[in-house]
Amino acid sequence: MPLEAGLLEILACPACHAPLRDESASEESPELVCEGEGCGLAYPVRDGIPVLLVDEARRPA
Repeated sequence: MPLEAGLLEILACPACHAPLRDESASEESPELVCEGEGCGLAYPVRDGIPVLLVDEARRPA
């Protein structure tokens, strides 16, 4: 289930404060990916709720 556009506009990466890109519709495990240069953390979305904790984020490959 994709996140609402209004919510996505106000969310930012907790690590670098860059915007987040919704990758919920294209994957089995939905996540929000940081668009910041050099960051790229991917935050999980569980039951439609973004978990914006740096400790829970997946590091870029």
